[in-house]
Amino acid sequence: MNERLKQVRDAIDAIDLQLVELLNERARLVAEVGRIKQESGAPVFQPEREAEVVRRVVGASRGPLPASSMEAIYREIMSAGRAIQRPLTVAYLGPQGTFSEHAMLKKFGGSAHSQSCASIDEVFRAAESERADYAVVPIENSSEGAVSRSLDLLLATSLFIVAEVSVPVHLHLLARAASLDGVRRVLAHPQALGQCIAWLNQNAPTLERVSVASNAEAARLASLDPGVAAIAGDQAAVRYGLQTVAELIQDDVHNRTRFVVLGRDQSQRSGNDKTSLILSVANRAGAVYEMLAPLARHGVSMTRFESRPARNGAWEYHFFVDVEGHGSDANVAQALRELQQSCAFYRCLGSYPRDA
Repeated sequence: MNERLKQVRDAIDAIDLQLVELLNERARLVAEVGRIKQESGAPVFQPEREAEVVRRVVGASRGPLPASSMEAIYREIMSAGRAIQRPLTVAYLGPQGTFSEHAMLKKFGGSAHSQSCASIDEVFRAAESERADYAVVPIENSSEGAVSRSLDLLLATSLFIVAEVSVPVHLHLLARAASLDGVRRVLAHPQALGQCIAWLNQNAPTLERVSVASNAEAARLASLDPGVAAIAGDQAAVRYGLQTVAELIQDDVHNRTRFVVLGRDQSQRSGNDKTSLILSVANRAGAVYEMLAPLARHGVSMTRFESRPARNGAWEYHFFVDVEGHGSDANVAQALRELQQSCAFYRCLGSYPRDA
């Protein structure tokens, strides 16, 4: 072996031994934190603390590891630490191979116990019934907009939004063979079909388009039938042994889906937070303007404004609003108090760390 190569590898081996000892020392301290949390009744998963850790280690890194790699490493370190305190069960929209599973793993790491659910309704029920500690659900896509079912269920749930995670959406056309020969139908979640409509119109206009519960389910069905293609991501392709007919067929190359984590305990202030609200007002001229006035008055920036029919037959609407800041921030707290007094319906879904 080249002597210089041996010297470098010996140095790496020595560092690995140091890392092992330091990681185990960290784990011993994390176990002590777990005992303190248990005594005080604090939750194992504390998104604000994890956001603080990620910001600190990424900020301290001078390379050559990129920030994304450093964050991914520490997400797994924290995941292993949580499992020492108490393993968490996290529900997500399945089956395995969905972007929801990817979002769950990105936020909770590989040490969490995952619970695949057949529908968004079941994901909510799993956390509400305490069969799962947390739920991960899609809430909006950068090109297709809001995920309507998630918004509808947020109206009635007792859960809070405790964290968010944004996932790049890279969609491929997949089939058992690497061509469309013999393929008659293409399957995908309705949002994915909408995200790829221009590509499909241009390159596969004769294929019947069929909506299914998830892209991973589309991939599973395509693996069973040579006449079916699926729109799905890399994880689904690998899991179901499919070939790639065409890569990156989404119409927006910057396409992303935002997911929220739902839990029973509210998140504390992290210093870089957002707050989500559901509001409604009387159906009269100027009511929406008056509803938003407290935000402007107290310098609270609104980052999202989405309307949904109230489903009471009266052409009234609920407004889903995201604002910058935590509910405990002085200006946000004052704005929320005034909103609560002036709105016909008010619910704070939670304050939580922003995803970078």
